[in-house]
Amino acid sequence: MTARAVEAGDLFVFYGLLKQGAAGQPADLPLDRAGVFGAPCRFRGRMIDLGGFPGVVEGNELCHGVRWRISDTAIMPAMDAFEDVTSDPVTSHYLRKRVPLMDDTGAESGEAAWIYWYNRSVDGFPSVADGNWPLGAGKTRK
Repeated sequence: MTARAVEAGDLFVFYGLLKQGAAGQPADLPLDRAGVFGAPCRFRGRMIDLGGFPGVVEGNELCHGVRWRISDTAIMPAMDAFEDVTSDPVTSHYLRKRVPLMDDTGAESGEAAWIYWYNRSVDGFPSVADGNWPLGAGKTRK
């Protein structure tokens, strides 16, 4: 599932319902207490509209996200549960992995961040044209 354990100080890139102020963000996930939201960032992939929440799959498009630096790793089981991450990569809805972050031109910034990567078929779902999930587009998943 992951190359190493998440450690305090690690970066995440949130691109959908976990972005600060996103509609559909889980009210019971204390992101503001367990870490600090930072500046916008970019990463490579292909963002898909899954009907009220996005997923990112392999691709070369420049997608938008926001940095979040974790301070309290005790939140990880709740974050993974929200993203339906399991110990089995075959059944896991999302996979947590590290990706390089990019600047606005698409050049690597030298930073890497954890991301929740969609792990299901995207057949029949449209791409998010500009790779930027709108804050108001989300629906509560659970």
